Amino acid sequence: MAEAERSRSDGEKIIALVDDDRNILTTVSIALQAEGYATRLYSDGETALKALLENPPDLAVFDIKMPRMDGMELLHRLRRHSALPVIFLTSKDDEQDEEAGLELGADDYIAKPFSLRLLLARIRAILRRTEVLGDGAERASDNNEEPGEPLVRGRLTMDPARHQVTWDGRPVSLTVTEFLLLEALAARPGVIKSRNSLMDAAYPDDVFVDDRTVDSHIKRMRRKFRTVDSEFTAIETLYGAGYSFSDG
Repeated sequence: MAEAERSRSDGEKIIALVDDDRNILTTVSIALQAEGYATRLYSDGETALKALLENPPDLAVFDIKMPRMDGMELLHRLRRHSALPVIFLTSKDDEQDEEAGLELGADDYIAKPFSLRLLLARIRAILRRTEVLGDGAERASDNNEEPGEPLVRGRLTMDPARHQVTWDGRPVSLTVTEFLLLEALAARPGVIKSRNSLMDAAYPDDVFVDDRTVDSHIKRMRRKFRTVDSEFTAIETLYGAGYSFSDG
């Protein structure tokens, strides 16, 4: 099942739903459309991957257990080419699925059976975070101005207007959530940031997120930086307190 794709209207946000359960696809699609979103529906990962790369939506919601290509493999292949925001739907209380999804690069997860209200809140939160990162470049373009100065901390350079990160001049691809967490840490080198303060930076809309979500994002960020620098240690863990960034 794949819903025919159509052109995007001005300002319209498009959400892709990937799930082999037709009832979930229909129910979630109706709820999203009632909130003013357009939807694209896919019942397997293989069909979805091609569509997501050729004509990206603004955000995608993946089920994990699907035929032909499951959600984990779909996200793994997608992340080779795209930083598209993704929310995972996981089995209830399956921490392994949750952690694996976040480490592969999902921006968030929700356990089934889930509340439509919670899913809509998470979608709104991630879309707002995506818009914040794009606002600088858009304002500069509208006013024929150069985007604001990048954040430089030692070997790290972050350009929020372009959503670009480099370490020693080498690019590091981060998701929206990872970017905001790193920005919160790098803004004040050496200052310990608790998990709560980091969650406030990456999830500013008072959407409940548990501690292990931040831990999983930090773990994946470190792994990404270590692909360009095997001795990367700039993100430090202070057990019982939180995390800090060292630009030394």
